[in-house]
Amino acid sequence: MIREGGPRVTIVIPAHNENRHIMPALIRIQEAVAANFECLVVVDSENDDTIPFVNEIAELDPRFQILINDLGHGPAFAIRSGISAAKGSVVVITMADGSDDPYAIDSLVRLVERGAVIACASRYMPGGQQVGAPILKSFLSRNAGKTLKRFARAGTHDATNSFKAYSKDFIESVGIESNSGFVLGLELVAKATRLRLPVGEIPTIWLERNIGDSRFQLRRWLPSYMAWYRFSYGPKLNESQLKKKSCKIRQTAMDKE
Repeated sequence: MIREGGPRVTIVIPAHNENRHIMPALIRIQEAVAANFECLVVVDSENDDTIPFVNEIAELDPRFQILINDLGHGPAFAIRSGISAAKGSVVVITMADGSDDPYAIDSLVRLVERGAVIACASRYMPGGQQVGAPILKSFLSRNAGKTLKRFARAGTHDATNSFKAYSKDFIESVGIESNSGFVLGLELVAKATRLRLPVGEIPTIWLERNIGDSRFQLRRWLPSYMAWYRFSYGPKLNESQLKKKSCKIRQTAMDKE
């Protein structure tokens, strides 16, 4: 259901000192997305050098906006800030580096509007592809996705990919515990899996960024990924049970920090 008076979809892009490198990704979104959208580029500071380049596009296309994240430093809080501010009933998370294919966004949105609580852009299902990723990162994400699909019946071959569309109502219902990195993408798939809610996927071709520096910190974020990977397995939960178990994972993560 489209929220009254709002866009059909909110596209959230976490960014950190992308400078002019963000421009191609934003221009592709302009060209590719047919749905009525707003695009929130979320940064941690008013001094972030991404801001002038987003504002340059926003002067001609007010669908693009800068949002200053005031929840905490890092991509997890940037994404959470964007979701909180989203006016659309569907929220799409995509990256500033152009690695994701914006032509998939309309299809992801339609999947959610048809009833999926999460629609995943999958690199590892038939028709999908990952080009240029570091070997270890690719091996871990591919095997996590395939085992979750086969043994936990997660609904996607690519649970760790951040490029997803979500029902905002679903996110508001289950909440987000993750405070680090891009772990919340796996967290929300894990929650939908344990609630036995529908998760869909479409194939996508993902390209490793060829300009700027990757913000992905595998060693630092791996324990959180593993916690939500393990959480995906188990009997069906109701929302009350889910929240209790999710809080334990959050508290464990905070204790480790």
